[in-house]
Amino acid sequence: MNNTKIIGGIGGVAIAVIILGIILMVNLDSEVAEVEDTFDKEIQPVEIPEIQDKLDKIEQIANSTDYKQLEREWITSGPFQIDRNEYAIGEKIFIRIGGLSIDEKGQIAVMRPLNATHYSVYLTIPFDGTQKSAFNYYIEPQISSTRGLCSIDDIIGKWSLVFRGTNYQNLDFKITEKVVPGTNIKSVC
Repeated sequence: MNNTKIIGGIGGVAIAVIILGIILMVNLDSEVAEVEDTFDKEIQPVEIPEIQDKLDKIEQIANSTDYKQLEREWITSGPFQIDRNEYAIGEKIFIRIGGLSIDEKGQIAVMRPLNATHYSVYLTIPFDGTQKSAFNYYIEPQISSTRGLCSIDDIIGKWSLVFRGTNYQNLDFKITEKVVPGTNIKSVC
């Protein structure tokens, strides 16, 4: 009697596995057919007026500006480099520091022009060769009432990077009156 129950249980499990296999095979076949049918269909574009208006405005701005990003030229003073000597308003100034020796410690003073002969500290960037011998830094001069940059007139001009604590030559760069499309140039003061 025990043998009959065991054989019956095994037979029941075998029948359940066969039925489950058939169900899975039928489901897999139907999904494959659906996927193959979608390959032959072509996606039709849907015209949405709001999106087209935004695209037209972007294209109009791009066509109306004479802004073109200059190629990188890497101006160097010791282990300090900037990627260009001229920037448009809204461009980021990429400062690359590489190969600081252990005894080099100081600050990079980013100096903005006040007039033809005087400068003001815009930002300082500390460096310490014992901590890091190389790092990168971006700055983007922007109109800001807290920094005293009320309009683009306060940004345009000859800027300078002064390397305090070293004997390296200053790196000078110019911010021109060109404006990167999409940059906020509204006066704040």
